[in-house]
Amino acid sequence: MFVVFLKFSADRSRAGALLDGHNDWLRRGFDQGLLMMAGSLQPNLGGALIAAGGDRAVIEAFVAEDPFVAEGVVEIEIYEVAPKRFDERLAFLAA
Repeated sequence: MFVVFLKFSADRSRAGALLDGHNDWLRRGFDQGLLMMAGSLQPNLGGALIAAGGDRAVIEAFVAEDPFVAEGVVEIEIYEVAPKRFDERLAFLAA
């Protein structure tokens, strides 16, 4: 499982022009089973994703396709997480 942070760069003013492409990219990630969660970093700092369904190379390649990433609107950080303890509602993460 991976946690991905998409933090706005100094070039964030271009985000509005790329938002439709970014939303299409998110939709594709959910459709492909790569994304499990997407949300906003508060207050208005960017976004965060929980990704699974691929190894690091797959996740990195997918993230690189985000128009926000490709156009330098966000800077990315990708962290791999190996769950050890979790609430039973998240038991599927152990698979």
